[in-house]
Amino acid sequence: MTMPRNKICLWFEKDAEAAARFYAETFPDSFVGGVYRAPSDFPSGKAGDVLTVEFTVIGIPCMGLNGGPAFRQSEAFSFQIVTDDQAETDRYWNAIVGNGGTESACGWCKDRWGLSWQITPRTLLEALAAGGAEAKRAFDAMMEMGKIDVAAIEAARRG
Repeated sequence: MTMPRNKICLWFEKDAEAAARFYAETFPDSFVGGVYRAPSDFPSGKAGDVLTVEFTVIGIPCMGLNGGPAFRQSEAFSFQIVTDDQAETDRYWNAIVGNGGTESACGWCKDRWGLSWQITPRTLLEALAAGGAEAKRAFDAMMEMGKIDVAAIEAARRG
């Protein structure tokens, strides 16, 4: 097994393995790799507790660290999941929010572990990349949304 030279390390209070398994069940090209237990006691746990979990989220290698309550997730880091249609947008949004997460604005939500996700339909990104009046209309429509409404973004793009 090749070890990636770079991976995202996510700090969890104690549930890194549960989070990794949820992500692996929710997103394609995602899986849980190694689950490593602490060889001795550490500030937020005991010998034998799960210390780190290696996992992949849509092809991105990650490590979950059960580091205790010292640090919390924030919106300063998020996964952006690009979706192809409303059904896919709904599926991911509902999986995150419906599993103890919370809704936010403009396509953002948080999972039950506090990690932020942007569930972003491709049409919104294409509109923003187009620039000009199309981008402004799509952006203004997005600013009024929680979960992104693909039909409303497409209507805004058309004017």
